[in-house]
Amino acid sequence: MVALLGSSGGLPSLLEPDPNIRLPHAGMMVTMDTTPPGHALVEAGWQKVRDDGRVRPELLEAAYAEPRLRQLFPWTGMGELHFSRCTEWPWAWDIPYIQPAAEGEYWVSGPLRSESVGPAATAQQAVTMVVDRLPPKCGPALVGTREELAAHDVAILPANPETTGTNRSTS
Repeated sequence: MVALLGSSGGLPSLLEPDPNIRLPHAGMMVTMDTTPPGHALVEAGWQKVRDDGRVRPELLEAAYAEPRLRQLFPWTGMGELHFSRCTEWPWAWDIPYIQPAAEGEYWVSGPLRSESVGPAATAQQAVTMVVDRLPPKCGPALVGTREELAAHDVAILPANPETTGTNRSTS
C-alpha cells in the first residue's frame, strides 16, 4: 500500500509507504478463511439433529464422518435422515435419504418419496448408497432456500448443448 499523495502534496508517490497501514510482523502467517459461508449453519443443523434424538446415533456418526454429506444441511422426519443442498426451508429434495428399518438395518429412498434405492444392512452401507447418488457438482450447502439454490445452479452449471440449440453462425 502506498500513500495517495506525496510529501509535497503533488503527484502520488509509489515509494512512500502509508504510515496508517500495519503489516504483519516477520514470521507471522497470514491466512485466508476458506470456510464455506454456510458452514456454521450446517454445523448447527447437525447439532440439532443429534440433539433431537430421532435418528440412530450410529447413522449420524457414519453420515457425519463422510465429508460429502457433512457439508450438506441435515434434517429429520419420522426418524429419517435427509440431506439438503440449501440451509433454509423449504429444503432441496434432490438427494436420497435414509430410513430406519427393522433389526438395526436401513432403507435408502429418494430423492422423492415415491422412489426407492434399496435396503442397507449397516449405517455405513446406507451412507455409501446416498453418496453414490449425489447430484453432479454437489458442494457445500448454499445459504438460502431451494428456489435460491435452483437459481444458483442455473447460473453456475454449464449449458447443455442439446438444450441450447445448434450453432447458428454463418460462414
